Amino acid sequence: MRTSSIPGAHGRVRPLTLHGDPLLHTPCAEVTDFGPELARLVEDLFATMYAAQGVGLAANQVGEALRVFVYDCPDDDDVRHVGHVVNPRLTEQDGVVIRGPEGCLSLPGLEAGTERHDHAVVEGFTVTGEPVTVHGTGFFARCLQHECDHLEGRIYADHLTGWRHRRLMRQVAKSSWRRVDR
Repeated sequence: MRTSSIPGAHGRVRPLTLHGDPLLHTPCAEVTDFGPELARLVEDLFATMYAAQGVGLAANQVGEALRVFVYDCPDDDDVRHVGHVVNPRLTEQDGVVIRGPEGCLSLPGLEAGTERHDHAVVEGFTVTGEPVTVHGTGFFARCLQHECDHLEGRIYADHLTGWRHRRLMRQVAKSSWRRVDR
């Protein structure tokens, strides 16, 4: 029998911040208040991630410039990892570098071959301020690196060069969701 609620069950789905919004390229601020507003944000992040069918979501992707992300992501052995990290620090990224398909809820429907390490360790805190260390391998390591990048003001497109970057930017320009500043 489940003793706690399903993550996001009490959250509200928020609009996603899309590519082109300067918030996605702005480093996020440290969380200093571990109170009910933070707990609501984490619930909203889960609800929004599930509604968008993602495996991870950072706070700046819903318009909050705070160092928080959530995840519900399998590793390469199909082990499911569910959780959140407040004020995360990517303390290790090592192992083999693999170019694999990577997408982002802030660039809906698009993906590109992006190089990531196949092992990552993130240290931070839970929503209640308890220290937490998260180890990831394979696809889950990719997810952890991707979400930490968001909080530093980077998106996966920033890792691309040459024709891969040009192709992705052409796809962004053709997308129905692209942000157009007037």
